[in-house]
Parts: sequence; C-alpha cells; structure tokens
Amino acid sequence: MVFRRGKGDPEILLVATKGGTRWQLPKGKVEPGESPQEAAFREVKEEGGVEGEFVCPLDTISYWYYWEGKKHWKLVDFFLFRYRSGDPGKHDWEVDDARFFPAREALEIITFPTEKKVLERALEIIKRKRLLDD
Repeated sequence: MVFRRGKGDPEILLVATKGGTRWQLPKGKVEPGESPQEAAFREVKEEGGVEGEFVCPLDTISYWYYWEGKKHWKLVDFFLFRYRSGDPGKHDWEVDDARFFPAREALEIITFPTEKKVLERALEIIKRKRLLDD
C-alpha cells in the first residue's frame, strides 16, 4: 500500500479491476526468489506505476477466489510504502486504472472489507508515527 502527502489527509494509491468496478490495493503473486516485501514493491510499480520507500509491514489477509472456473486460495502480505516517484497513469495491463485518492474517499470506494481494514490500520500507523510531518 502506497501513501503520499495530500491536502491535509494522506492520499492512498488504489487500482481498479473488473472494468473499473472494483477499487483495491495493489497486490499479486510472490515470484520465485522474491520475499513478500519485494513482491509488494514490484506489484506497486507494475499495477500502480509508482515506487515507494518501505515503512513497515501492515497485515496478512487470505481469501478464496475463482479463476477459470476453479476455486483458489490466496494469502497476501501487505506493506506500507511512502510514495517516492512515478505516475499511476503508467500502470500495466493487469489493472484498468490506478489513482491516488484522499484517505476518506479511498475508505469509501475500496471494494473488499478485508482490504478496508488494512487501509484503516495503515492510516492509524501514518497518524501515530507522524509520517506526514516530515
């Protein structure tokens, strides 16, 4: 998950899938030889078009999904990154759109309840650690 300074509140990077009907946090598979943190950094760059500086681990979620008629289980580790560079408009083909949203708006439009909890935790950390103060 990537955040940057906004006007007052932080802005959060979300990506859209399913024809722009699902807004979610960037995520993907861990490739052979990668750590979960390295995979998160890569996925943020691929799906979100941006690079970030690692801040801390956030949470791990698991869920079931269907792909090509088969049920699959997925485990996702989320990490908090502070935006450093890049353009969300330069995302890859895996997503329909990528944008930064003010935190309040991101909380309203994020599709999955488990990811909303990850986002809420991230916002608490940003506030508690005063990550927007520097």
